[in-house]
Amino acid sequence: MANNKYAYNKEVDEAKTARAMAKSLKISPKHCVEICNAIRGMDVVKAKAYLEDVMEMKKSVPFKRHNKKVGHRKGQEGWPSGRYPVKAAEQVLKVLENAEANAEYKGMDTEKLFIEHISSHRGIVIRGYIPRAFGRMTPFNTPTTHIQIVLQEAN
Repeated sequence: MANNKYAYNKEVDEAKTARAMAKSLKISPKHCVEICNAIRGMDVVKAKAYLEDVMEMKKSVPFKRHNKKVGHRKGQEGWPSGRYPVKAAEQVLKVLENAEANAEYKGMDTEKLFIEHISSHRGIVIRGYIPRAFGRMTPFNTPTTHIQIVLQEAN
């Protein structure tokens, strides 16, 4: 079995934490980082509702870095520019539900869970090419992303 390490290194009670990880997901690392920043510290129930609203394009994710030419969204609090990264929100929701299932398996109260740590990192780049005129080709690469979530039970 692979030895997967988490970016979360705090010493905590293992009985009160649950975690989940996904590797090499074919989603944008930038979108995933912005989603992680938006839901960090939230209750699990609130975070799931937020991600479902993002997938239905009811709420936007604030884009705080590299947001040149990103449009403003109405109803967004604290930051004007944002987008609706549906594909990335769907994958983050799957990992969040997986972490919640791990917590339930450990016997933790799922109503009291909050996101202690969530991060995303760039994965490998899947190289690809598109044929062009006159026998040339252009790179068409697919970025991948790793996601880590650690949930903790509130006292």
